Amino acid sequence: MPPSTVLVTGASRFVGGQLVARLAADSTIDRILAVDAVPPRQELLRRMGRAEFVRADLRNPLIAKVISTARVDTVVHASITANPRGSGGPGRNGRSAMKEMNVIGTMQLLAACQKSSTVTRLVVKSTGAVYGASALDQAVFTERDEPNGIPPSGYAKDAVEIEGYIRGFARRRQDVDVTVLRFTNIIGPRIDTVLGRYFSLPVVPTVLGYDPRVQLLHEEDALAVLERATRAQLPGVFNVGGDGVLLLSQAIRRVGRIPVPIPELAVATVGWLLRSAQLVDYSPEQIRFLNFGRVLDTTRLRTEFGFVPRWTTAQAFDDYLRGRALRPTIDPEWITTAERCLLGLASRLR
Repeated sequence: MPPSTVLVTGASRFVGGQLVARLAADSTIDRILAVDAVPPRQELLRRMGRAEFVRADLRNPLIAKVISTARVDTVVHASITANPRGSGGPGRNGRSAMKEMNVIGTMQLLAACQKSSTVTRLVVKSTGAVYGASALDQAVFTERDEPNGIPPSGYAKDAVEIEGYIRGFARRRQDVDVTVLRFTNIIGPRIDTVLGRYFSLPVVPTVLGYDPRVQLLHEEDALAVLERATRAQLPGVFNVGGDGVLLLSQAIRRVGRIPVPIPELAVATVGWLLRSAQLVDYSPEQIRFLNFGRVLDTTRLRTEFGFVPRWTTAQAFDDYLRGRALRPTIDPEWITTAERCLLGLASRLR
C-alpha cells in the first residue's frame, strides 16, 4: 500500500530535501511534511513544490505533536549526518551538535513514533560505518556481520547507537515496517560530503603504507533507494553501494591530485590542522577508513529490495569529477607517461 502522509527529516540538507522534491511530484501521496531545525535554501524550497516545511528540532519532544496532528503514516529519517559543519560549525562544538542531532534527535523521533497510532512505516538512512574499519575486517561485509570492535567515537559510534535504538523500537512496535539502509560513502556533482571535500584538496594527505579500497554510491542512486523504501513495504536491513571499488591511490590519480603520504604518528596532527582551517573533517574515524577501507555486499539490495544501482563506484566518482569541474593539480596524462617511462627503464635494467 502506498503511503498517505509522509514526514521526512533533514529536509534542509541535500538528501532529505531532494527526496522531498521527488515525493512531492507523486500525486498518489496525499501530504508530505519536510522537517528540519533550519529552513532550506529558497531554490530547494521551490523544488519541494506542494510539500509543507515544518521548522522543528528533533531534539524537542514537540516532534510528537507534529506526527500526531498530521496523522503521519510513513516517517523517513534522513537527518543522520557525518558532517559537523552542517550541525553547528566546525571543531568540538560542531561535533557535539552533530552527536546531539544524530542520537538525541533519533531518540525523540522514535519516542514520537512509539506513541503514534498512525505510523506504520519507518525508513532510516544509516551508514556502512557501523561495521567499523580495522585490520581484522573481512574483505566484504554482509548485513549479518558484526564489527570487530565498536567504533570509539564520532559518526560511526553515533550510527551504532542509533541502530540499537531502532532495533528496540522494532521489537516494541512490531506493527511498524522498519527499513534500515546502510549506505556506503555518497558522492556526486551536487552533494557536499566529507569525502568529496577530501578529494577536492589540491594536495591529498594519505596514511603512509596504506592504500584502502573505497566503495561509492552515486547521489541519484541514494535518492532512488530512499524513494523506493518510502513507497514500498520493504522491511529489513540493506547494504547500499555501487558495484566495484577504487583503490584510494586510483581515485587520487583520477582527480589529478598530489598524494602526500603521512606517517601514522603524524596523521592526527595533520587532521587537526585541516579541521582548524575548515578544509575537511579529517577525523579519527576518517583516518581508520583511509587506513583499511570498507566494502559492502549488496546482494540483498538486488534480490530482496529489488534495486540495482545505475552507477558503479568508478562511474559515480567520474560523475563527481565532471560535475565539480575539478582541475587536476597534475595532468593525469603526464603521470601515465612518467609511469610508462619508469616501467620501461626498470624492464631494461632487469
